[in-house]
Amino acid sequence: MSQYPDHFTIWNKISSSSLKLFAWGVLFFLIMPILVIVPLSFNAEPFFTFTKGMLSFQPDAYSIKWYEEIINDEKWILAIQNSFIIGIFATILATFLGVLAAVGLASPVMPFKRLITAILLSPIIVPLIIVAAGMFFFYTRFGLVGSYAGVIIAHAALGIPFVIITVTATLSGFDQSLFRAGLSLGASPVKVFWNVVVPLIRPGVISGALFAFVTSFDEIVLVLFLAGPEQRTIPRQMFSGLREQINPTILAVATLLIIVSATLLLMIELLRRRSEKLRGVAS
Repeated sequence: MSQYPDHFTIWNKISSSSLKLFAWGVLFFLIMPILVIVPLSFNAEPFFTFTKGMLSFQPDAYSIKWYEEIINDEKWILAIQNSFIIGIFATILATFLGVLAAVGLASPVMPFKRLITAILLSPIIVPLIIVAAGMFFFYTRFGLVGSYAGVIIAHAALGIPFVIITVTATLSGFDQSLFRAGLSLGASPVKVFWNVVVPLIRPGVISGALFAFVTSFDEIVLVLFLAGPEQRTIPRQMFSGLREQINPTILAVATLLIIVSATLLLMIELLRRRSEKLRGVAS
């Protein structure tokens, strides 16, 4: 009888090791095509393949000229500026509206909560091409196609669901008695919300804002439908480069995007852990 626990422990260790090995294999399979882009962006030749010099690690085979090309090209500079301008304003708008929606949906007296939630989350459920086509025909009536306002509003609409999801998850552990206690002490609802609720849900708000920014920064389908030449973003410029003039500058931009995305994901993970600690969940 004493042998059964030993066999069970050994089997658990084997299963755990196999699961970890499988997880690392899947991660490698998903990440490897992205990581290949990084060394190719330093190719001294205008090719999308590894040259013999690169494979033999010859210094002359590597160059940063494609990164210099980003700085010297007015189209790339405009695309970078547009991506940050549109992304920042879309994030601000999405965060403001998403937080209000999440707080409203967290109320126990909110009528038709499931229906409203489904409608608010529909931009990430409905195929993006359908959303883009619908926005195009709707925005045309108001003259928003080909304008910064139209692109910002469209990107904010895509970011709002992410803010709602993260803030709602944070509010799930919120003690409503704290809000009522603040009101009983004579504070206004706005003051209680700002001084009591916001500090507790701040990690969820920031996480949602980061998701909204990443969504806007990487978006191309809506830009193809709604943006004009002046609103060309980085993904739109990369798409044009692949169709019109292929050169490793696109790989250099892609490498920078990988770094930005990885940094934002790391920040989101740190905020998630902080949010769990605030809610008393073991990290």
